[in-house]
Amino acid sequence: MPAEITRAPLAPHKERLLWLVAIAFFLQSLDATILNTALPAMARSLGQSPLKMQSVIVAYSLTTAMLIPASGWVADRFGTKRVFMWAIGLFVLGSVLCALSPSLGFLIAARVVQGVGGAMMLPVGRLAVLRSHPKGDFIRAMSFIAIPGQVGPLLGPTLGGWLVEVATWNWIFWINVPVGLFGIWATRRWMPESAPVLQRQFDGVGYALLSFGMVAISVALDGMSGMGLGMALVVVLMVFGLASLASYWMHALRVPEPLFAPVLFRVRSLRVGLLGNLFARFGTGAAPFLIPLLLQIGLGLAPMNAGLMMLATVLGSMLVKRIAVQTVQRFGYRRVLQVNSIMVALMLATFGWTVPGQPTWLLLLQLFVFGGFNSMQFSAMNSVTLKDLDGEFASSGNSLLSMVQMLAMGIGVALAGALLSGYAEMWQADPAKSLRAIHATFMTVALMTLAATLVFSQLDKDEPVKPAPDGGDA
Repeated sequence: MPAEITRAPLAPHKERLLWLVAIAFFLQSLDATILNTALPAMARSLGQSPLKMQSVIVAYSLTTAMLIPASGWVADRFGTKRVFMWAIGLFVLGSVLCALSPSLGFLIAARVVQGVGGAMMLPVGRLAVLRSHPKGDFIRAMSFIAIPGQVGPLLGPTLGGWLVEVATWNWIFWINVPVGLFGIWATRRWMPESAPVLQRQFDGVGYALLSFGMVAISVALDGMSGMGLGMALVVVLMVFGLASLASYWMHALRVPEPLFAPVLFRVRSLRVGLLGNLFARFGTGAAPFLIPLLLQIGLGLAPMNAGLMMLATVLGSMLVKRIAVQTVQRFGYRRVLQVNSIMVALMLATFGWTVPGQPTWLLLLQLFVFGGFNSMQFSAMNSVTLKDLDGEFASSGNSLLSMVQMLAMGIGVALAGALLSGYAEMWQADPAKSLRAIHATFMTVALMTLAATLVFSQLDKDEPVKPAPDGGDA
């Protein structure tokens, strides 16, 4: 069905709709950053080791990755307004369940509920804005709603540390409730109705194969950290997960309307960008989980002080965002991504040398520089992945990129958790085993990040470079 038919008339409350979708962006970006600083306090409250709390993050990332491919179809089938309202409702429900969690298992299940809502909020919100704004106004609209998404990471670490000190970790979830309830009310009032539009048949078999593959591999990696899964089950899950992904690929080659068309992968920049995202985020995706552990468990900082220190990373990221496009235009994607991957790996390795008593200014400088290189990596990776897609492939490619981002982030955290657990057991008799395990994990993920350099070397050397939209730091 032509796109002109599915686009709704201009909404009477366009500006209020932008604020509504911006609230959803803020909720998710805040939740993604406020949790990391509170993990050690949550571990103490739930009687767990702070080095084995990665499942709380993995559960959310994996759920989001699994549901992103279905979000557009669900919105077309049931209407953007209804789906967006249910997405916020599930996010609020998940937040309440997280706040009330009496055990780690309950908390992980609650994070899955939260992830279901989060997976639908952002893509459906973007779709509502697209259908309510003319093409010429869409870029301005998306720029506006992206601003709160940048404020969330700025507030999250410090707010999380402050809430842990003045109250309890439960409040990092309670604060989502009033904002979410207002979002539900505002959706009913301001979001335009959109008639359900079923543009194509949903590839349920392909979705099941892809989802099972992602879940099985991620759970197997998480199980390597000793979260109750025996080694035999880990191996079985890994084998079936890989078999499921291979089966999806063969399925996609023979059905007329697969979830992601194999023809997408004929675009060289997309292939390299997706694989580069995957391998680079195995390392960088673990950083938001590892850095708060280093600051609190390794260096003994209070939660709020650790959160304040994390602001240096955000400031470095925001500063580099202003020059990312010009840097890529000057040096080209291949050179920028190869050199920057090495610099990100080196900065991750420097955290493996951080010791108690180190000057505060030096630690702040490490965090600031790491944030800058990390931001450059995300901007260049996302841009090169999508820059050669147009027409019918642009939306599908964007969904595929979002799925790979969340999957890689979850796998990165799962791998970091497995490494922490393994190194801690290796140095069981050492009184400083936690710090040594954190140091060794940083060095290992730094080495893993270097693998992305090999992938980005496959980009065309003399490829013409043109400005492309910044994909953000998702």
